[in-house]
Amino acid sequence: MIPSIHKPGSNTAGAIGYLYRTGRGHETHTDPHLVASLDGLAPDPGRNPDATFKQLAAYLDLPVNAIDPAERPDKPVWHCSVRAAPEDPILTDNQWADIARRMVAATGIAPEGDDGACRWIAVRHADDHIHILATKVRQDGTKPRDSYSYKRAQTEARRIEADYGLRRVTAGDGTAAKRPTRAETEKAHRTGSSLTAREQLRTALRTTVAAAASPEEFLRLLAASGIKTEILRMPSGDIRGYKVALAGDTNAAGEPVWFAGSTLAPDLSFPKIRARLTALEPRQTNPWHQATAATERIPHHLDQRDDASSQAYITVFAEALDVLPLTAPQELRPLLRQAALDFERASRSRIQADHQHARALRGAVRAIARQPPTGDGAALAMLLDAAVLAAIAIRRWYSTRHLDQQVEATRRTLNHLQTAYDQAAAAPLAALATRPQSATTLREHEAAIRQAVPAYADQIIADPAWPALATTLTDAQASGHTLARLLHKAADHRALTDARSPARVLLWRVQRLSLRSAPTPRTQAALARSASPSQTHNGTPTQAPVQPNLPAATNHHPSR
Repeated sequence: MIPSIHKPGSNTAGAIGYLYRTGRGHETHTDPHLVASLDGLAPDPGRNPDATFKQLAAYLDLPVNAIDPAERPDKPVWHCSVRAAPEDPILTDNQWADIARRMVAATGIAPEGDDGACRWIAVRHADDHIHILATKVRQDGTKPRDSYSYKRAQTEARRIEADYGLRRVTAGDGTAAKRPTRAETEKAHRTGSSLTAREQLRTALRTTVAAAASPEEFLRLLAASGIKTEILRMPSGDIRGYKVALAGDTNAAGEPVWFAGSTLAPDLSFPKIRARLTALEPRQTNPWHQATAATERIPHHLDQRDDASSQAYITVFAEALDVLPLTAPQELRPLLRQAALDFERASRSRIQADHQHARALRGAVRAIARQPPTGDGAALAMLLDAAVLAAIAIRRWYSTRHLDQQVEATRRTLNHLQTAYDQAAAAPLAALATRPQSATTLREHEAAIRQAVPAYADQIIADPAWPALATTLTDAQASGHTLARLLHKAADHRALTDARSPARVLLWRVQRLSLRSAPTPRTQAALARSASPSQTHNGTPTQAPVQPNLPAATNHHPSR
């Protein structure tokens, strides 16, 4: 159940007219009628043919008109809509009346048992929601104590869900971007757009931030994209902010409808964008491999660093998802856009990010925005494989901190990333699997797997991706790499535990690592000496380094 407290209004009759209006432009309004009011005496134009909108407005406005005009609030109309989830049962009028009373009591509009409370009505014009209107002058002429009414309404909604057996909605934490207003939504419908101007601008800005290498370039790219942009400066000439408008989106006077970045989303204010874009480092060659390597390390950073640096990695991961739809094949873009949209919610929390961290990934993200993947798509599949495992780790990190909104948003992101990965990986995996390997080669590779990751060996060798992994191991050997050393680097306990397919995780990591230059014979000999038993000063041999002790694989069902 979702309560939404709207902007205060100044016209009681106008608000009532909207709630009761039916017909063109209000097709979802059916049988509008009162389900409850403060004292049960409010006239109902929906069910009483003798009642009028004017009478109902006069009922609500009576306390407002009774006080000195100088003391009347400019916008006395309080408006709260309460909506049930689509899968919830249809509630009766009596049940909605109870919900309305609980909401006005919780928010301070009409505390239970308070004879001097504000006047209010609850109107139902659809099966799944009600609208509550009140005037914010109590009957004793004082103002209501309705501070923090949004949070108090959310808390009461969680209780109502439990009492009525409704879908349990995760509690909000105040970090979500502002939702479109009713007027914005209706305007989008009139113009045939599925998204409001606010939503279109928010998506465009996030993508531009992810692609820009500096605050100045962000503003240049924004202006070049066709979005109307106005830079706001301080008296010194320094930039203090910006505002944007969608081309063709105008108000009644024909002027552009401007949005400040901070009103589109908290992290799109210019100071926050500047903090993110100044925390960059120069890029190296092959940014796709660099981005993959940096993404692979996100789970370890979340384990080992403080919350501020962990939040920085999560923020940059969101930037990576914003960029991928720009460079991915056309058929994958809808999935990746939805993943980015869902993770946009997950990337914001009350934990302040320290943007000096995650600089390697941030720089790689900017580079891949300018360099689409080439070849058979293996680079994109490799990055998506790492992104899925990073999303699993991020969901786990948020869960331990009881950030339920972020956990749910990451879960949705993960579903889209897994589907995108499966599609992106199909062609390169099939190409690798069709290259035949001799029985001797397969036995050698199997032995190497059993030695490197014994706990997962049976699962890897039985995996449909095993032929493709075997081909990748053969290619690595041909380029001069030693499989034991390469597999030791590629094996990661947490990644293999979280993965649906450990074979695929190893494949992409081996492929990426094997593209580096193989150690020279002299380096290999030195490494071999360092890994073999040595003599102490008294002739007693020391113990050779121990391989990582991986736990036995279990029959659990990981998220990937």
